[in-house]
Amino acid sequence: MQYQHQLVDTTKLHPNPWNSNVVSPENEAKLDESLRRFGVYKPIVVRTLPDGRLEIIGGQHRWESAKRLGLKQVPVVNLGEIPDSTAKEISLVDNGRYGVDDATALAEILKSLGSNEELATFLPYSEKELSAIFSTADLDLEALDIKEDTEEIDLSVEAASGPVYQIMRFKIRAEDAERISALIENVQKMQGFTEADALTNAGDALVYLLLNRDHDD
Repeated sequence: MQYQHQLVDTTKLHPNPWNSNVVSPENEAKLDESLRRFGVYKPIVVRTLPDGRLEIIGGQHRWESAKRLGLKQVPVVNLGEIPDSTAKEISLVDNGRYGVDDATALAEILKSLGSNEELATFLPYSEKELSAIFSTADLDLEALDIKEDTEEIDLSVEAASGPVYQIMRFKIRAEDAERISALIENVQKMQGFTEADALTNAGDALVYLLLNRDHDD
């Protein structure tokens, strides 16, 4: 497959009839702000139709945003005359996402870039989602006093003189982090899980919740 990088007039591009990706008005505004800040840094993927027209395979929303902002040209990658089946497959791949973010690492990046209010104007997150992401980092590193360097904890002493402990870390949805942290802290206070280190106290509270969930139903 031969790729051609070109600058093309926005009026020369045409959307495909099968695009299933829908953007809300709120996210359209974010996309517009992103293009104002950075320009069209990601080329629009197109193919050449038998009649010579250029049909968009990936990046229709960037193209629409460029038109709203009055841009005369946009960068494209032209895949040439490819069949419908290949064009549809590439369109799905372009709209798809293969990975997930490590919430703590993502929170650190976002914190280095600015406030919730500013970031929410051009990133694909709402202020509520950004707050939840930051809460996840706080849950891991502050609310439960979990240290990133777990080598500081001497597990062999615990195993020799008392119960065997195992440090476990979980990845949870960002919007659940603040709620879970508050729930664990509440159980710690109510049940008196305050005498050991922070990790053990939190673990005891979590085990208590799990073992007693049937009694609460």
